[in-house]
Amino acid sequence: MLDHPADPATETFLAHRNLLFTVAYEMLGSAADAEDVLQETWLRWTGVDLGEVRDHRAYLVRMTTRQSLNRLRTLQRRKESYVGPWLPEPMLTTPDVAEDVELAESVSMALMLVLETLAPTERAVFVLREAFGIDYDEIAETLGKTPAAVRQIAYRARNHVDARRPRAAVTPAETRAALDSFRHALETRDFRSLLDVLAPDVVVLSDGGGRKQAALRPVVGAERVLRFLTGGLTRTAETLTTEPVVINGNPALALRLNGELDGIMIARIEDARIAGLYYIRNPDKLTHLTAAVPLTRH
Repeated sequence: MLDHPADPATETFLAHRNLLFTVAYEMLGSAADAEDVLQETWLRWTGVDLGEVRDHRAYLVRMTTRQSLNRLRTLQRRKESYVGPWLPEPMLTTPDVAEDVELAESVSMALMLVLETLAPTERAVFVLREAFGIDYDEIAETLGKTPAAVRQIAYRARNHVDARRPRAAVTPAETRAALDSFRHALETRDFRSLLDVLAPDVVVLSDGGGRKQAALRPVVGAERVLRFLTGGLTRTAETLTTEPVVINGNPALALRLNGELDGIMIARIEDARIAGLYYIRNPDKLTHLTAAVPLTRH
């Protein structure tokens, strides 16, 4: 449909498509749903009189945000019946995403999970203001609220996120170093070294969505996490391989069993050790891993 731009509406939409996808993804945590939102936005955009629109980019962001809010309510109902922990959908991202520190942080698994704890309107305000720098007046127009109300929502959302986001910034090099140690210990079944790289209070969240086996509750503590890993992944260690990848702009691991992708493992690092592991195994969430997805804040 959009492969051959031939008119101003299509060209404008394509010029901002990566931005619109990024907005929708940060709002929803689901690439599949973000794609659906873009389809809905496109259909509505084709009915707009461009001559009446002063700022095409702002108008498209506004449409995408509203469609994302509608979709977010549907997603919340789905999550209520989801089997086990729900984790955001991982995406293989282009190198420039990792180079943009603010963007990489805003789409990191750790922060995306914090955004899940916000109410839909709070999430919209936080994403638009903090990730994309959109002014309060524009956000107010998008949400049908006063600028003063949006400022209050932004203040409340920022405090909520700041209280729950990772305590200290970690460089990609630090994350890669910890993941390299974890990877080597996992593949060689060196469980002593595996235990050494795990923080004492490490937490594992595994998302199988009822499609693949996964822990239905968080696994907490280094010893329990070790038993979880050795009792699950490493039972077939002779067929287990791991591959460093960049997911959501951050270092991660792709795990394969018998050559087939089994899941994506993402780590949260504190004090050079793994404090959190997010393991996405649900096949429905592993569809955006064949080609790198361009994300942008501009």
